[in-house]
Amino acid sequence: MPVGINEKGRKFIETEPIGQDGEHCEQRLWDACKRAFADRECIGSLRHSPIFSKTGECRKEPDVLIVDKEFGIVVIEVKCITIKQIESVNGHLWQYQNQNFYDQEGSPYKQAESQLYSLLGYCDREEIIRRQVRGRAIVALPFISEKEWQEKGFERLPSCPPIIFKEHLGAKSLISKIEQSPLVQSGKNLDDEQWELLLAVVGGTPVLRKTLSKSITVAQDNKTRSSVINQLRERLYELDLQQQHISLEIPPGAQRIRGIAGSGKTVLLCQKAANMHLKHPDWDIALVFFTRSLYDQIEDLVDKWIRHYSCGELDYKSNVQAQSKLRILHAWGAKNRAGFYRLICKENDEYPLGVSDTEYKQPNEGLADLSKRLMKETALKPIFDAVLIDEGQDLVADPIELNYEDKQAIYWMAYQSLRPSDPEQPEQRRLIWAYDEAQSLDTLKIPTAKELFGEELSQLLSRGRQYKGGINKSEVMHRCYRTPGEILTAAHAIGMGLLRPNGMLSGLTTKAEWESIGYEVQGAFREGQEITVTN
Repeated sequence: MPVGINEKGRKFIETEPIGQDGEHCEQRLWDACKRAFADRECIGSLRHSPIFSKTGECRKEPDVLIVDKEFGIVVIEVKCITIKQIESVNGHLWQYQNQNFYDQEGSPYKQAESQLYSLLGYCDREEIIRRQVRGRAIVALPFISEKEWQEKGFERLPSCPPIIFKEHLGAKSLISKIEQSPLVQSGKNLDDEQWELLLAVVGGTPVLRKTLSKSITVAQDNKTRSSVINQLRERLYELDLQQQHISLEIPPGAQRIRGIAGSGKTVLLCQKAANMHLKHPDWDIALVFFTRSLYDQIEDLVDKWIRHYSCGELDYKSNVQAQSKLRILHAWGAKNRAGFYRLICKENDEYPLGVSDTEYKQPNEGLADLSKRLMKETALKPIFDAVLIDEGQDLVADPIELNYEDKQAIYWMAYQSLRPSDPEQPEQRRLIWAYDEAQSLDTLKIPTAKELFGEELSQLLSRGRQYKGGINKSEVMHRCYRTPGEILTAAHAIGMGLLRPNGMLSGLTTKAEWESIGYEVQGAFREGQEITVTN
Protein backbone atom coordinates (compact mmCIF):
# COMPACT_ATOMS: atom_id res chain seq x y z
CA MET A 1 0.00 0.00 0.00
CA PRO A 2 1.49 3.40 -0.96
CA VAL A 3 2.47 5.31 2.17
CA GLY A 4 -0.17 7.78 3.35
CA ILE A 5 -2.76 7.19 0.63
CA ASN A 6 -5.53 6.61 3.16
CA GLU A 7 -4.73 9.68 5.26
CA LYS A 8 -7.64 12.09 5.14
CA GLY A 9 -7.04 14.89 2.66
CA ARG A 10 -3.46 13.89 1.86
CA LYS A 11 -4.27 12.26 -1.47
CA PHE A 12 -5.14 15.67 -2.97
CA ILE A 13 -2.15 17.92 -3.61
CA GLU A 14 -2.50 21.64 -4.31
CA THR A 15 0.96 22.73 -5.39
CA GLU A 16 0.41 26.45 -4.82
CA PRO A 17 -2.37 28.42 -3.13
CA ILE A 18 -5.04 29.49 -5.61
CA GLY A 19 -5.72 33.18 -5.75
CA GLN A 20 -4.45 34.68 -8.98
CA ASP A 21 -6.66 36.13 -11.73
CA GLY A 22 -8.74 33.53 -13.54
CA GLU A 23 -8.10 30.82 -10.97
CA HIS A 24 -11.35 30.92 -8.99
CA CYS A 25 -13.03 28.64 -11.53
CA GLU A 26 -10.10 26.22 -11.17
CA GLN A 27 -10.89 26.20 -7.46
CA ARG A 28 -14.52 25.42 -8.25
CA LEU A 29 -13.56 22.41 -10.35
CA TRP A 30 -10.84 21.31 -7.91
CA ASP A 31 -13.28 21.37 -4.98
CA ALA A 32 -15.75 19.35 -7.05
CA CYS A 33 -13.06 16.75 -7.84
CA LYS A 34 -12.10 16.43 -4.17
CA ARG A 35 -15.72 15.83 -3.21
CA ALA A 36 -16.36 13.37 -6.03
CA PHE A 37 -13.18 11.32 -5.53
CA ALA A 38 -13.00 11.51 -1.72
CA ASP A 39 -13.91 7.85 -1.18
CA ARG A 40 -12.25 6.43 -4.27
CA GLU A 41 -8.84 4.77 -4.52
CA CYS A 42 -7.01 7.62 -6.21
CA ILE A 43 -4.70 10.59 -5.91
CA GLY A 44 -5.25 14.03 -7.41
CA SER A 45 -3.21 17.16 -7.96
CA LEU A 46 -3.90 20.74 -8.97
CA ARG A 47 -1.43 22.20 -11.45
CA HIS A 48 1.10 19.44 -11.20
CA SER A 49 2.14 16.19 -12.79
CA PRO A 50 5.45 14.53 -13.65
CA ILE A 51 5.48 16.52 -16.90
CA PHE A 52 5.52 20.11 -18.05
CA SER A 53 4.51 20.20 -21.72
CA LYS A 54 5.87 22.82 -24.10
CA THR A 55 3.26 25.49 -24.85
CA GLY A 56 4.61 28.31 -26.97
CA GLU A 57 7.65 29.77 -25.22
CA CYS A 58 6.75 28.42 -21.78
CA ARG A 59 6.03 25.06 -20.18
CA LYS A 60 2.67 24.14 -18.69
CA GLU A 61 1.52 21.31 -16.46
CA PRO A 62 -2.05 19.90 -16.45
CA ASP A 63 -4.55 21.99 -14.54
CA VAL A 64 -6.06 18.97 -12.79
CA LEU A 65 -4.66 15.44 -12.76
CA ILE A 66 -6.61 12.51 -11.32
CA VAL A 67 -5.03 9.05 -11.10
CA ASP A 68 -7.75 6.53 -10.22
CA LYS A 69 -7.43 2.77 -9.88
CA GLU A 70 -10.53 2.23 -12.06
CA PHE A 71 -10.44 5.24 -14.41
CA GLY A 72 -6.67 5.30 -14.90
CA ILE A 73 -5.18 8.70 -15.73
CA VAL A 74 -7.54 11.65 -16.22
CA VAL A 75 -6.11 14.98 -17.42
CA ILE A 76 -8.46 17.98 -17.20
CA GLU A 77 -7.71 21.30 -18.89
CA VAL A 78 -9.71 24.12 -17.28
CA LYS A 79 -10.79 27.24 -19.19
CA CYS A 80 -12.16 30.08 -17.07
CA ILE A 81 -14.20 31.70 -19.83
CA THR A 82 -17.84 32.45 -20.56
CA ILE A 83 -19.63 31.42 -23.74
CA LYS A 84 -19.38 34.99 -25.06
CA GLN A 85 -15.60 34.81 -24.89
CA ILE A 86 -15.43 31.94 -27.40
CA GLU A 87 -15.64 33.49 -30.86
CA SER A 88 -15.32 30.26 -32.85
CA VAL A 89 -14.23 26.64 -32.76
CA ASN A 90 -12.35 25.40 -35.84
CA GLY A 91 -11.31 21.80 -35.43
CA HIS A 92 -9.38 21.68 -32.16
CA LEU A 93 -8.47 25.38 -32.42
CA TRP A 94 -10.58 27.75 -30.32
CA GLN A 95 -10.64 31.48 -31.04
CA TYR A 96 -11.07 33.68 -27.95
CA GLN A 97 -11.92 37.28 -27.46
CA ASN A 98 -8.68 38.92 -26.36
CA GLN A 99 -8.51 38.69 -22.56
CA ASN A 100 -5.78 39.71 -20.17
CA PHE A 101 -5.19 36.12 -19.06
CA TYR A 102 -5.66 34.27 -22.37
CA ASP A 103 -4.10 34.30 -25.81
CA GLN A 104 -6.35 34.93 -28.80
CA GLU A 105 -6.47 31.23 -29.58
CA GLY A 106 -5.81 27.87 -28.00
CA SER A 107 -6.27 24.13 -28.31
CA PRO A 108 -7.39 23.02 -24.85
CA TYR A 109 -8.22 19.44 -25.77
CA LYS A 110 -5.02 18.85 -27.76
CA GLN A 111 -3.07 20.30 -24.84
CA ALA A 112 -4.70 17.90 -22.38
CA GLU A 113 -4.26 15.02 -24.82
CA SER A 114 -0.57 15.82 -25.29
CA GLN A 115 0.00 15.88 -21.54
CA LEU A 116 -1.85 12.58 -21.20
CA TYR A 117 0.31 10.93 -23.87
CA SER A 118 3.44 12.10 -22.05
CA LEU A 119 2.20 10.50 -18.84
CA LEU A 120 1.25 7.29 -20.62
CA GLY A 121 4.71 7.30 -22.17
CA TYR A 122 6.21 7.10 -18.69
CA CYS A 123 3.87 4.21 -17.91
CA ASP A 124 5.00 2.37 -21.03
CA ARG A 125 8.57 2.27 -19.69
CA GLU A 126 7.35 -0.16 -17.02
CA GLU A 127 6.64 -3.61 -18.44
CA ILE A 128 3.78 -4.62 -16.12
CA ILE A 129 1.68 -1.51 -16.88
CA ARG A 130 2.69 -0.99 -20.52
CA ARG A 131 -0.49 -0.28 -22.53
CA GLN A 132 -2.54 -1.35 -19.49
CA VAL A 133 -3.53 2.06 -18.08
CA ARG A 134 -6.73 3.76 -19.21
CA GLY A 135 -6.37 7.40 -20.19
CA ARG A 136 -8.83 10.27 -20.66
CA ALA A 137 -8.38 13.90 -21.68
CA ILE A 138 -11.21 16.31 -20.84
CA VAL A 139 -11.88 20.05 -21.08
CA ALA A 140 -13.66 21.77 -18.17
CA LEU A 141 -15.73 24.94 -18.62
CA PRO A 142 -17.04 25.77 -15.11
CA PHE A 143 -18.59 29.08 -16.26
CA ILE A 144 -20.50 27.62 -19.23
CA SER A 145 -23.65 25.49 -19.22
CA GLU A 146 -24.28 22.64 -21.64
CA LYS A 147 -27.32 24.54 -22.98
CA GLU A 148 -25.20 27.61 -23.82
CA TRP A 149 -22.71 25.39 -25.65
CA GLN A 150 -25.48 23.72 -27.64
CA GLU A 151 -27.12 27.03 -28.55
CA LYS A 152 -23.87 28.06 -30.25
CA GLY A 153 -23.93 24.80 -32.21
CA PHE A 154 -20.53 23.71 -30.94
CA GLU A 155 -21.72 20.24 -29.88
CA ARG A 156 -22.43 19.36 -33.54
CA LEU A 157 -18.82 19.86 -34.56
CA PRO A 158 -16.97 16.58 -35.26
CA SER A 159 -14.05 17.84 -33.18
CA CYS A 160 -16.15 18.65 -30.09
CA PRO A 161 -14.20 17.26 -27.12
CA PRO A 162 -15.59 15.73 -23.93
CA ILE A 163 -16.50 18.69 -21.70
CA ILE A 164 -17.33 19.14 -18.04
CA PHE A 165 -19.90 21.96 -17.87
CA LYS A 166 -20.94 23.90 -14.79
CA GLU A 167 -23.93 21.62 -14.13
CA HIS A 168 -21.56 18.62 -13.89
CA LEU A 169 -19.81 19.78 -10.71
CA GLY A 170 -21.90 17.68 -8.34
CA ALA A 171 -20.12 14.58 -7.01
CA LYS A 172 -22.26 11.98 -8.81
CA SER A 173 -22.60 13.91 -12.07
CA LEU A 174 -18.85 14.59 -12.23
CA ILE A 175 -17.98 10.91 -11.77
CA SER A 176 -20.61 9.98 -14.38
CA LYS A 177 -19.29 12.55 -16.86
CA ILE A 178 -15.71 11.32 -16.51
CA GLU A 179 -16.80 7.67 -16.79
CA GLN A 180 -18.74 8.42 -20.00
CA SER A 181 -15.86 10.35 -21.59
CA PRO A 182 -14.20 8.46 -24.45
CA LEU A 183 -10.91 6.74 -23.76
CA VAL A 184 -7.79 8.13 -25.43
CA GLN A 185 -6.14 4.86 -24.48
CA SER A 186 -8.04 1.75 -23.46
CA GLY A 187 -6.75 -0.39 -20.63
CA LYS A 188 -7.79 -2.83 -17.93
CA ASN A 189 -8.60 -2.93 -14.25
CA LEU A 190 -5.25 -2.80 -12.47
CA ASP A 191 -4.25 -5.27 -9.79
CA ASP A 192 -2.58 -4.02 -6.60
CA GLU A 193 0.97 -4.42 -7.93
CA GLN A 194 0.16 -2.50 -11.12
CA TRP A 195 -1.67 0.21 -9.17
CA GLU A 196 1.26 0.77 -6.82
CA LEU A 197 3.63 1.01 -9.78
CA LEU A 198 1.35 3.51 -11.56
CA LEU A 199 1.35 5.71 -8.45
CA ALA A 200 5.13 5.48 -8.26
CA VAL A 201 5.43 6.50 -11.92
CA VAL A 202 3.14 9.49 -11.43
CA GLY A 203 5.15 10.44 -8.34
CA GLY A 204 8.37 10.34 -10.34
CA THR A 205 10.11 7.87 -8.03
CA PRO A 206 11.53 5.71 -10.88
CA VAL A 207 13.87 8.67 -11.50
CA LEU A 208 15.82 7.49 -8.46
CA ARG A 209 15.88 3.80 -9.37
CA LYS A 210 19.35 2.30 -9.66
CA THR A 211 20.44 -0.41 -12.09
CA LEU A 212 19.53 -3.76 -10.60
CA SER A 213 22.24 -6.21 -9.67
CA LYS A 214 22.93 -9.28 -11.78
CA SER A 215 21.41 -12.32 -10.06
CA ILE A 216 23.53 -15.34 -9.17
CA THR A 217 21.62 -18.34 -7.83
CA VAL A 218 22.92 -19.47 -4.44
CA ALA A 219 19.99 -21.38 -2.96
CA GLN A 220 17.86 -24.41 -3.80
CA ASP A 221 14.67 -22.35 -4.11
CA ASN A 222 16.35 -20.29 -6.86
CA LYS A 223 16.19 -17.16 -4.72
CA THR A 224 19.42 -15.21 -4.78
CA ARG A 225 20.88 -12.62 -2.47
CA SER A 226 20.85 -10.10 -5.28
CA SER A 227 17.22 -10.85 -6.19
CA VAL A 228 16.19 -10.24 -2.58
CA ILE A 229 18.18 -6.98 -2.55
CA ASN A 230 16.57 -5.96 -5.84
CA GLN A 231 13.08 -6.63 -4.45
CA LEU A 232 13.89 -4.50 -1.41
CA ARG A 233 15.19 -1.72 -3.68
CA GLU A 234 11.94 -1.72 -5.59
CA ARG A 235 10.04 -1.17 -2.33
CA LEU A 236 12.05 2.02 -1.79
CA TYR A 237 10.41 3.59 -4.82
CA GLU A 238 6.79 3.18 -3.77
CA LEU A 239 4.80 6.38 -3.63
CA ASP A 240 5.04 8.18 -0.27
CA LEU A 241 2.28 10.79 -0.31
CA GLN A 242 3.87 12.92 2.39
CA GLN A 243 7.00 13.13 0.27
CA GLN A 244 4.85 14.05 -2.72
CA HIS A 245 3.32 16.93 -0.80
CA ILE A 246 6.70 18.20 0.41
CA SER A 247 8.41 17.98 -2.97
CA LEU A 248 5.60 19.50 -5.05
CA GLU A 249 4.07 22.17 -2.85
CA ILE A 250 5.43 25.70 -3.09
CA PRO A 251 4.60 27.56 0.12
CA PRO A 252 4.11 31.34 0.02
CA GLY A 253 6.26 31.69 3.14
CA ALA A 254 8.61 29.84 5.48
CA GLN A 255 8.55 26.05 5.75
CA ARG A 256 10.50 23.68 8.00
CA ILE A 257 11.12 20.04 7.07
CA ARG A 258 12.24 17.75 9.89
CA GLY A 259 13.30 14.13 9.78
CA ILE A 260 15.94 11.70 10.93
CA ALA A 261 19.00 11.16 8.75
CA GLY A 262 18.11 8.98 5.77
CA SER A 263 14.49 10.11 5.52
CA GLY A 264 15.05 11.58 2.04
CA LYS A 265 15.25 15.32 2.77
CA THR A 266 18.07 16.02 0.30
CA VAL A 267 16.27 14.21 -2.52
CA LEU A 268 13.05 16.09 -1.77
CA LEU A 269 14.72 19.50 -1.69
CA CYS A 270 16.33 18.82 -5.08
CA GLN A 271 12.95 17.70 -6.48
CA LYS A 272 11.27 20.76 -4.96
CA ALA A 273 13.89 23.11 -6.41
CA ALA A 274 13.61 21.56 -9.90
CA ASN A 275 9.82 21.69 -9.82
CA MET A 276 9.91 25.30 -8.58
CA HIS A 277 12.30 26.30 -11.37
CA LEU A 278 10.18 24.77 -14.13
CA LYS A 279 6.97 26.32 -12.77
CA HIS A 280 8.62 29.73 -12.30
CA PRO A 281 11.64 29.99 -14.64
CA ASP A 282 11.89 33.72 -13.93
CA TRP A 283 12.50 33.14 -10.20
CA ASP A 284 15.95 33.38 -8.64
CA ILE A 285 16.34 30.28 -6.47
CA ALA A 286 19.18 29.19 -4.18
CA LEU A 287 19.64 25.57 -3.09
CA VAL A 288 22.10 25.73 -0.18
CA PHE A 289 23.96 22.94 1.64
CA PHE A 290 26.79 22.65 4.18
CA THR A 291 28.88 19.60 3.18
CA ARG A 292 31.12 20.30 0.18
CA SER A 293 31.09 16.65 -0.90
CA LEU A 294 27.36 16.99 -1.69
CA TYR A 295 28.02 19.20 -4.75
CA ASP A 296 27.98 16.38 -7.31
CA GLN A 297 25.11 14.49 -5.68
CA ILE A 298 22.87 17.55 -5.57
CA GLU A 299 23.71 18.59 -9.13
CA ASP A 300 22.97 15.04 -10.32
CA LEU A 301 19.61 14.98 -8.53
CA VAL A 302 18.52 18.39 -9.81
CA ASP A 303 19.58 17.39 -13.33
CA LYS A 304 17.57 14.14 -13.12
CA TRP A 305 14.42 15.89 -11.93
CA ILE A 306 14.58 18.64 -14.55
CA ARG A 307 15.09 16.04 -17.31
CA HIS A 308 12.20 14.01 -15.95
CA TYR A 309 9.73 16.87 -15.58
CA SER A 310 10.56 18.26 -19.05
CA CYS A 311 10.35 14.83 -20.76
CA GLY A 312 14.07 15.01 -21.50
CA GLU A 313 13.88 18.34 -23.33
CA LEU A 314 15.81 20.25 -20.66
CA ASP A 315 18.66 19.49 -18.32
CA TYR A 316 20.61 21.33 -15.65
CA LYS A 317 24.28 20.51 -16.11
CA SER A 318 24.62 21.95 -19.63
CA ASN A 319 21.89 24.57 -19.27
CA VAL A 320 23.52 27.93 -18.51
CA GLN A 321 20.14 29.65 -18.22
CA ALA A 322 18.92 27.15 -15.63
CA GLN A 323 22.18 27.44 -13.69
CA SER A 324 21.83 31.23 -13.57
CA LYS A 325 18.31 31.06 -12.11
CA LEU A 326 18.59 27.95 -9.92
CA ARG A 327 21.88 28.30 -8.03
CA ILE A 328 23.34 25.25 -6.26
CA LEU A 329 25.51 26.78 -3.54
CA HIS A 330 27.72 25.60 -0.72
CA ALA A 331 26.89 27.68 2.34
CA TRP A 332 30.31 29.31 2.43
CA GLY A 333 31.80 28.97 -1.04
CA ALA A 334 35.41 29.17 -2.20
CA LYS A 335 37.56 31.35 -4.43
CA ASN A 336 37.02 29.07 -7.41
CA ARG A 337 33.38 28.23 -6.73
CA ALA A 338 30.36 30.33 -5.85
CA GLY A 339 28.83 29.96 -2.41
CA PHE A 340 25.81 31.40 -0.66
CA TYR A 341 27.73 33.79 1.59
CA ARG A 342 30.16 34.84 -1.16
CA LEU A 343 27.35 35.47 -3.65
CA ILE A 344 25.44 37.64 -1.17
CA CYS A 345 28.64 39.63 -0.54
CA LYS A 346 29.15 40.10 -4.27
CA GLU A 347 25.57 41.23 -4.89
CA ASN A 348 25.91 43.77 -2.06
CA ASP A 349 29.32 45.08 -3.24
CA GLU A 350 31.07 43.73 -0.15
CA TYR A 351 34.36 41.83 -0.13
CA PRO A 352 33.82 38.22 1.02
CA LEU A 353 35.93 37.13 3.97
CA GLY A 354 37.34 33.64 4.49
CA VAL A 355 38.39 31.11 7.10
CA SER A 356 41.50 33.09 8.04
CA ASP A 357 39.37 36.16 8.83
CA THR A 358 37.54 34.61 11.79
CA GLU A 359 38.82 33.33 15.12
CA TYR A 360 36.16 30.63 15.26
CA LYS A 361 37.45 27.21 14.21
CA GLN A 362 34.14 25.39 13.71
CA PRO A 363 32.92 26.03 10.12
CA ASN A 364 29.35 26.86 11.16
CA GLU A 365 30.57 29.27 13.84
CA GLY A 366 33.03 30.91 11.46
CA LEU A 367 30.32 31.42 8.86
CA ALA A 368 27.94 32.81 11.48
CA ASP A 369 30.65 35.26 12.55
CA LEU A 370 31.21 36.49 8.98
CA SER A 371 27.47 36.63 8.25
CA LYS A 372 26.93 38.76 11.35
CA ARG A 373 29.74 41.12 10.37
CA LEU A 374 28.36 41.42 6.83
CA MET A 375 24.91 42.42 8.09
CA LYS A 376 26.43 44.96 10.46
CA GLU A 377 28.23 46.54 7.51
CA THR A 378 25.31 46.81 5.09
CA ALA A 379 21.57 46.36 4.68
CA LEU A 380 21.27 43.34 2.41
CA LYS A 381 19.50 43.57 -0.93
CA PRO A 382 16.78 40.97 -1.58
CA ILE A 383 18.11 38.90 -4.49
CA PHE A 384 16.23 35.57 -4.29
CA ASP A 385 12.61 34.49 -4.67
CA ALA A 386 13.21 31.24 -2.80
CA VAL A 387 16.01 29.81 -0.67
CA LEU A 388 16.08 26.08 0.14
CA ILE A 389 18.55 24.96 2.82
CA ASP A 390 19.68 21.37 3.30
CA GLU A 391 21.54 20.25 6.44
CA GLY A 392 19.94 23.12 8.33
CA GLN A 393 21.19 21.77 11.67
CA ASP A 394 24.76 22.56 10.57
CA LEU A 395 23.99 26.26 10.07
CA VAL A 396 23.06 26.86 13.70
CA ALA A 397 25.79 28.38 15.91
CA ASP A 398 25.45 27.91 19.68
CA PRO A 399 27.63 30.73 21.10
CA ILE A 400 25.26 33.55 21.99
CA GLU A 401 27.76 36.18 20.87
CA LEU A 402 27.37 34.94 17.28
CA ASN A 403 23.69 35.86 17.19
CA TYR A 404 22.72 38.86 15.11
CA GLU A 405 20.63 40.71 17.68
CA ASP A 406 18.33 37.86 18.86
CA LYS A 407 18.57 35.82 15.65
CA GLN A 408 20.73 33.05 14.23
CA ALA A 409 23.07 34.97 11.91
CA ILE A 410 23.16 32.57 8.93
CA TYR A 411 19.40 32.07 8.90
CA TRP A 412 18.80 35.80 9.23
CA MET A 413 21.18 36.46 6.33
CA ALA A 414 19.21 33.95 4.24
CA TYR A 415 15.91 35.55 5.23
CA GLN A 416 17.19 39.05 4.43
CA SER A 417 18.36 37.88 0.98
CA LEU A 418 14.77 37.01 0.01
CA ARG A 419 12.16 39.10 -1.75
CA PRO A 420 8.71 39.11 -0.09
CA SER A 421 6.38 36.64 -1.79
CA ASP A 422 3.48 39.03 -1.17
CA PRO A 423 4.07 42.82 -1.12
CA GLU A 424 1.16 43.19 1.29
CA GLN A 425 2.80 40.73 3.71
CA PRO A 426 6.52 41.62 3.59
CA GLU A 427 7.35 39.12 6.36
CA GLN A 428 6.28 36.24 4.09
CA ARG A 429 9.39 34.97 2.30
CA ARG A 430 10.07 31.53 0.83
CA LEU A 431 12.76 30.24 3.16
CA ILE A 432 12.57 26.44 3.29
CA TRP A 433 14.98 24.52 5.48
CA ALA A 434 15.49 20.82 6.13
CA TYR A 435 16.74 19.76 9.54
CA ASP A 436 18.14 16.44 10.76
CA GLU A 437 16.17 15.27 13.78
CA ALA A 438 18.23 13.67 16.58
CA GLN A 439 21.43 13.75 14.54
CA SER A 440 23.25 13.07 17.81
CA LEU A 441 22.28 12.79 21.46
CA ASP A 442 23.78 16.24 22.02
CA THR A 443 21.44 17.90 19.51
CA LEU A 444 17.99 16.59 20.29
CA LYS A 445 16.32 20.00 20.46
CA ILE A 446 15.06 21.61 17.27
CA PRO A 447 15.48 25.42 17.20
CA THR A 448 12.19 27.30 17.23
CA ALA A 449 11.28 30.06 14.80
CA LYS A 450 11.89 32.53 17.64
CA GLU A 451 15.44 31.21 18.12
CA LEU A 452 16.16 31.41 14.40
CA PHE A 453 14.41 34.66 13.47
CA GLY A 454 13.95 36.53 16.74
CA GLU A 455 10.98 37.72 18.75
CA GLU A 456 9.54 39.80 15.90
CA LEU A 457 9.09 36.78 13.62
CA SER A 458 8.51 34.18 16.33
CA GLN A 459 5.06 33.37 14.90
CA LEU A 460 6.42 32.59 11.43
CA LEU A 461 5.56 28.88 11.74
CA SER A 462 3.11 28.83 14.64
CA ARG A 463 0.44 31.30 13.47
CA GLY A 464 -1.75 28.65 11.88
CA ARG A 465 -0.41 25.22 10.90
CA GLN A 466 -1.08 25.61 7.19
CA TYR A 467 -1.04 28.12 4.37
CA LYS A 468 -4.02 28.48 2.09
CA GLY A 469 -4.46 25.36 0.01
CA GLY A 470 -3.44 23.00 2.81
CA ILE A 471 0.34 23.47 2.54
CA ASN A 472 1.88 22.65 5.92
CA LYS A 473 4.26 25.17 7.46
CA SER A 474 6.15 22.35 9.17
CA GLU A 475 6.56 18.76 8.02
CA VAL A 476 7.98 15.87 10.04
CA MET A 477 9.23 12.92 7.97
CA HIS A 478 8.91 9.68 9.92
CA ARG A 479 10.07 7.09 7.38
CA CYS A 480 13.77 6.21 7.06
CA TYR A 481 15.03 4.88 3.71
CA ARG A 482 18.63 4.35 4.77
CA THR A 483 18.60 2.22 7.93
CA PRO A 484 16.24 -0.64 8.93
CA GLY A 485 13.95 0.22 11.83
CA GLU A 486 15.34 -2.52 14.09
CA ILE A 487 18.88 -1.14 13.79
CA LEU A 488 17.69 2.41 14.44
CA THR A 489 15.78 1.30 17.53
CA ALA A 490 18.80 -0.59 18.88
CA ALA A 491 21.08 2.40 18.24
CA HIS A 492 18.72 4.77 20.03
CA ALA A 493 18.32 2.39 22.99
CA ILE A 494 22.08 1.86 23.40
CA GLY A 495 22.96 5.51 22.86
CA MET A 496 20.41 6.76 25.38
CA GLY A 497 21.10 3.98 27.87
CA LEU A 498 17.41 3.13 28.09
CA LEU A 499 18.00 -0.14 29.99
CA ARG A 500 20.67 1.25 32.30
CA PRO A 501 19.92 0.15 35.91
CA ASN A 502 20.54 3.66 37.22
CA GLY A 503 18.34 5.30 34.59
CA MET A 504 18.85 6.56 31.04
CA LEU A 505 21.89 8.71 30.26
CA SER A 506 20.18 11.28 28.05
CA GLY A 507 17.56 11.36 25.36
CA LEU A 508 13.93 11.99 24.59
CA THR A 509 11.56 12.51 27.50
CA THR A 510 8.20 13.45 25.95
CA LYS A 511 5.70 11.71 23.72
CA ALA A 512 6.00 14.45 21.07
CA GLU A 513 9.79 14.05 20.88
CA TRP A 514 9.55 10.28 20.33
CA GLU A 515 6.82 10.70 17.73
CA SER A 516 8.88 13.33 15.90
CA ILE A 517 11.51 10.70 15.04
CA GLY A 518 8.99 8.12 13.89
CA TYR A 519 7.96 6.16 16.98
CA GLU A 520 4.49 5.28 18.22
CA VAL A 521 4.08 5.82 21.96
CA GLN A 522 1.77 4.03 24.40
CA GLY A 523 1.56 5.21 27.99
CA ALA A 524 2.04 8.50 29.82
CA PHE A 525 5.37 10.08 30.71
CA ARG A 526 4.79 10.06 34.48
CA GLU A 527 7.04 8.74 37.22
CA GLY A 528 6.50 5.03 37.77
CA GLN A 529 4.45 4.57 34.59
CA GLU A 530 5.42 1.99 31.96
CA ILE A 531 5.86 3.38 28.45
CA THR A 532 6.07 1.42 25.20
CA VAL A 533 7.69 2.96 22.13
CA THR A 534 7.38 1.12 18.81
CA ASN A 535 9.18 1.85 15.56
